[in-house]
Amino acid sequence: MKACLFAIRTFGIAAVLLACSGNVLAQACFTADDMDAATRSALQAAATRYFDMASRGDAASLKQNSIPAVANDFAGIENTIKENQANFSGAHATARPPFLLKAEGTAPLPKAEFLCGVFDARGQTKNSAEFVIPNLPPGSYGVVILDVSAQNAAYTVSFVLQQQGTDWKIGGFYPKPATIDGHDSSWFITQANAYKAKGQNHNAWLYFLQGRDLAMPVPFMYTQATDKLYEQAQSAKPSDFPVDGNTTDLTAAGGKTYKLTAIFPLTVGKDFDLVVRYQNPDVSNSGQTFQENMNVMRTLLTKFPELRDAFAGIVVRAVPPAGQDYGSMMPMKDIK
Repeated sequence: MKACLFAIRTFGIAAVLLACSGNVLAQACFTADDMDAATRSALQAAATRYFDMASRGDAASLKQNSIPAVANDFAGIENTIKENQANFSGAHATARPPFLLKAEGTAPLPKAEFLCGVFDARGQTKNSAEFVIPNLPPGSYGVVILDVSAQNAAYTVSFVLQQQGTDWKIGGFYPKPATIDGHDSSWFITQANAYKAKGQNHNAWLYFLQGRDLAMPVPFMYTQATDKLYEQAQSAKPSDFPVDGNTTDLTAAGGKTYKLTAIFPLTVGKDFDLVVRYQNPDVSNSGQTFQENMNVMRTLLTKFPELRDAFAGIVVRAVPPAGQDYGSMMPMKDIK
């Protein structure tokens, strides 16, 4: 069967292709070309129908058409539907070729990995994809990505559908903008390369991250394009930023050291801002914490002045060991 062609990836060694039977591997993936026409049509029709419900704000029908695990904890999806209804009302959705994932066994897979399509010695090819999903229960799943043209912006809306009898029920709902203030993934990658050429690797790294994020409709799907963007980002990866779960120290003028835990880009309204998280043992005194947050902003810009040109503002969040963190936001021009 065509969909049972899997690539086993190695580093520095040509990929090996294995022909498998359905009872050998616990995971199998069918691309749109691999699956039968009826299944392909059913997946695309279900996703389009569910998008129409979301565009009307019909959360009740979406809940009714969800798998039990999703329906029993539907508040998050319902809020997302409300937040996006104005954007999706009257919008046109076009379904991309779907994927069909089959997970076998009797218990959830700790890390289900699906390699879809043909991989070669260099990894992914133009039409291949990889899905990595933790704690996935056995079953048949469809992944359908819709390109949505709204009045003022472009979006992708992705559904994970699980087969329940003859129906395809909602197992996941992932709407996200395809652009930021009119700029798509390619624009951010172009900007990242321009920053890198100027030696501004911190800006380059952050713009590569945003460009790759816009190219990923769902966070657990990887393609040839996103793999290449990952490699580009690694070429600009700064050693003095907190990345890969590591922390870094930021020492202010008075000698106080702040332990940074994360730095990443974020869209706030139409602004492209920078978010900084740092450890703070106690945020109960909001006035004092605000001053600490401002000190982090000023110190960060003193150490990395290039950031002023790349972001509209900074959001600094003081994170205590437990409990609610405290955030402060300032436009870049107001940080002196």
